[in-house]
Amino acid sequence: MSDQLAELKDLVAAIRADHQAQKDKEKRDSWTKYVSLWMIIIAVLAAFATQKGAGFSSATIKQLNEATFNQAQASDQWAFFQAKGIKQSLYERELEQHAGSKAPTDSALVAKVRKYDTEKKGISTTATEFEKARDQARIGSTHSADVARKLGLAATLFQIAIALGGVCMVMKMKSLWFASMVPGIAGAVQLVLVLSRG
Repeated sequence: MSDQLAELKDLVAAIRADHQAQKDKEKRDSWTKYVSLWMIIIAVLAAFATQKGAGFSSATIKQLNEATFNQAQASDQWAFFQAKGIKQSLYERELEQHAGSKAPTDSALVAKVRKYDTEKKGISTTATEFEKARDQARIGSTHSADVARKLGLAATLFQIAIALGGVCMVMKMKSLWFASMVPGIAGAVQLVLVLSRG
């Protein structure tokens, strides 16, 4: 019986020692909870930066498509302008051939020349408006692409911070947690700067 009692005391002592060792380990590794929280925050910021960057990438493509459409419309208008100019030139040439004669067709020819001149001015205005819209779309696409690139940089910095945090957790190296803060904070600063200017 005393052997069993001694075994029971040894078992209780071992359980207490194990329990104390577990408490000591938890106390030593309590900083890992903060690393986990840090990684969650950075992961959310990375997802946000990626989502915003994708939105600006989509805007870039949309604006480039709009610029292409407006360029095509402007080209069509300038082709129409040239066609009207050719017709006007034909009537002007015919008028030159009748120079000095007061043929009854001269007034009709003059009216057609004036009509084409007026139409060309309207076509020119329309073509110029399409070119302005094209230029605005190009400026917008350049801006959107720049913002998307900067948000991509922020997302990359967040990913590096997450990777360092993961290695920190596996290796239980507190110094890697602090190292992960450098790209994480840099990414957060980049994100704030881009969104405040964007």
